[in-house]
Amino acid sequence: MNEIVQIQNLIYEIRGYKVMLDSDLAMLYEVETKVLNQAVKRNIQRFPNNFMFQLTKEEFDILRSQFVTSKTVNEKRGGRQYYPYVFTEQGVAMLSSVLRSEKAIQINIQIMNTFVRMRQWAIENKELAKRLSELEQYFIQHCKDDKEEFQKIYQALGLLMDRTKPAKIGF
Repeated sequence: MNEIVQIQNLIYEIRGYKVMLDSDLAMLYEVETKVLNQAVKRNIQRFPNNFMFQLTKEEFDILRSQFVTSKTVNEKRGGRQYYPYVFTEQGVAMLSSVLRSEKAIQINIQIMNTFVRMRQWAIENKELAKRLSELEQYFIQHCKDDKEEFQKIYQALGLLMDRTKPAKIGF
C-alpha cells in the first residue's frame, strides 16, 4: 500500500490526462532518464500522442512550482536539455514492452495498480459528492428555521466537497 501512495504522488494531471514524468519513471525503473527516452525513441511507433507527449514551457513551469526544484531546462549546471516527456497510463503500460528488465515488470505492475486504485477512488468520491449534494438540498428544505445550525452543516459539507476535488495542473 505504501508503494501505491508513493507512486500516486508522482502522477499529475496535464491536458486532461493522468501522467507520469519520464524522470520519475526512470527513477522507479532504476535507469537513467536518457536510457528510458532512448528506448522509447527506438520504439516511437508504440507511443502515439495519447500515450506520451512532451511538456510545453508553460506546463513545465507550472509543474515545477508544484514540486519545488531549482532545475530548469537548459540550465548550465546539470539541468535538463529539453522539456520532459510524460506518459499516460497506456504509455506506462507500453513501456513494459520496451524496457524488459525484471524491475520494469514489477514497477509496471505497481503503477498499473495505482492507476486502477485512483480510478476507483474517483468513482467512489463522485458518488460521495452526489450524496453530499442531496444532503445539502435536504437541509436547505428542512432547516430553514435554524439558520445558525444550518450554516455549520453547510460549512462542513463544503469542506467535504472540497476534499473530493483532485488538483489539476496545466490547461
